[in-house]
Amino acid sequence: MVFPVETEERVKRRALNVCQDHLRKVMEITRKVPQIAESFAKGDKNAARQLFVEIRKSEEEVDSARRMVSRELAAIGAILISREDFLRFTNLTSEIADFCEGIAFRLVEILEKKWQVPKEIKDGLLKLSESVFETVSKLRETTMTLSYGSTKTLEKAREVEVAEQAVDDLYRDLEIKIISCRMEIPVLLLLRDVIQLLEDAADKAEDASDAARVLSFAM
Repeated sequence: MVFPVETEERVKRRALNVCQDHLRKVMEITRKVPQIAESFAKGDKNAARQLFVEIRKSEEEVDSARRMVSRELAAIGAILISREDFLRFTNLTSEIADFCEGIAFRLVEILEKKWQVPKEIKDGLLKLSESVFETVSKLRETTMTLSYGSTKTLEKAREVEVAEQAVDDLYRDLEIKIISCRMEIPVLLLLRDVIQLLEDAADKAEDASDAARVLSFAM
C-alpha cells in the first residue's frame, strides 16, 4: 500500500512532538543538577533533600513520557520507517535522567554523613554540572531544528559536540583534584561516581545528537 505524503508527514510530526515533550522533561531534571550542586557547595542539606525529591518525581514523569513515546510509535506502525530512530533517541535521553538521579542521591548522602569536601572540589563540581546542563540544552536546541532540514540540525549537533568536549576537560581536571585531595575514602569514591555520572550524561547527550542527525535525514 502507498500512503499519502500528507499522512507520512503528519505521523512524523506526531512522533517528533512526543519525543520533544519527553526531552523537555529530561531538561527539567538536568536543570536541577546545578541547583543541587550549589546546595551541596553551600552545605544546605534541606535544599538538597528537597531537590532530590523533585528529581525523583521528575524521573517518574520521564519514564511515563518514554512509555508514551513507545505507545505512540507502536500506534503509528510501519508507516513511519524511522520509528526505530525515534525510539533510540528517546532511550538515550532517558539515560540522562537516570544519571541525574544518581548524582543527586550521592550528593545528599555526602551531606547526610557530614563528610568534609574542600571548597575547590565543590566549586569544580558546580562548574561541571553547569557545563553538563549546557550540553543538554544544546541537544534540545538540536531537536528543535529537526523540522527545518538536516543542514540546520547538523550545525546544532556540532554545538553539542563542542559543549561535550568542554565537559570532558572539566571532568579530567576535577578528577585529578579529587584523587589528589586528602578526603575520607567513602566520600572520595562517591565524588568520583558523581563526576563520572556527569560526564556520562554529557556523553549520552552527544550520542542523542548523533541520533538526531540520523532523524534529520528522515524528516
